[in-house]
Amino acid sequence: MSLPERRADLRELSSYHSPQVDVPVRLNTNESPYPPPPEFVDAWLQALREVPLNRYPDRTVRLLREALADTNPFDCSAEQVFCGNGSNEVLQTLLLVYGGLGRSALVFEPTYSLHSHIARVTGTEVVIGERSSDLTISPTEATALIAAKRPAVVFICSPNNPTGISETRATVEALLSAVIDHGSGILVVDEAYGEFSDWSARELVSDDLPLVVTRTYSKVWSLAAVRLGFAVGPTEVIANLNEFVLPYHLSASTQAAGLCALDFTNEMQKRVEMIVSERERLAAALGRLPGITVYPSGANFLLVRALGLDLWSQLVGRGVLVRDFSTRPRLEDCLRITIGTPEENTILISTIAAILEETNL
Repeated sequence: MSLPERRADLRELSSYHSPQVDVPVRLNTNESPYPPPPEFVDAWLQALREVPLNRYPDRTVRLLREALADTNPFDCSAEQVFCGNGSNEVLQTLLLVYGGLGRSALVFEPTYSLHSHIARVTGTEVVIGERSSDLTISPTEATALIAAKRPAVVFICSPNNPTGISETRATVEALLSAVIDHGSGILVVDEAYGEFSDWSARELVSDDLPLVVTRTYSKVWSLAAVRLGFAVGPTEVIANLNEFVLPYHLSASTQAAGLCALDFTNEMQKRVEMIVSERERLAAALGRLPGITVYPSGANFLLVRALGLDLWSQLVGRGVLVRDFSTRPRLEDCLRITIGTPEENTILISTIAAILEETNL
């Protein structure tokens, strides 16, 4: 008996993953270094005790969508909010509805690789635009590419993963205008790290603009294990996403977690401030080390370049795990370092310093 092969267009496609290694210091997946507050866990468990587990969850996710719509800084209607199992499901649903056979998605490399990965899985052609030498998007080049390729979906990741750079409002507005001009596309701004940035494209969301902003609970809300993300966009777009997503896709447990977390917004903001403070301390310390280049970041991680060093394997050997991008095009010799606790960050600094000293740099 022979088993069927997977689709021809997926034969060369490998899965998206990041190494999971059991080491004392894990700074490779941009998770929050802190667990959620114990009070949140208690409130969530109490909410779960009241859930009729023999019944399907609310298919419309109405309560959570209403709560998110009323939460600063979104200030929109529930009809403009879509929730999914992590922002990755949100991105997948967008591509299932607006991408697909005969359509294309535009990404600006280097960026979050799952944008291209999900596009290919959904049968959407991937068009690659190049970032400038400073790793930002050139509005002039981007708008010309949009006009030439007329993509169905344009992705911007801001702050960008893995570079950490936030695009300016002027850049987002320029790309949005280009999408509007060709009349058949949608601009998706992935703000998985938006809480760490100085501004948000949410300010531009309107029912008459083809703009969607995606967010996640995985980072500052400390709920990576729960898998919850959401999008804010035009009512018509959100209605389409809700119509074609799988029924009952968001569990009652996840919906309850999202609601309970909103009662701890102040705690979340304090964590943002702590992580930003640590990010600046870590950037300054690494920037003083010989042979290390630190790129500006508006996220909860740093992109660093260590020329000519196999720094990733040396760090792992000493119990520190970061994300290796050294073999990725445009990111040669680069590592992405998640901001950890002050103790973890101090260990990272001293470990890199020791490695550089041993290699006589």
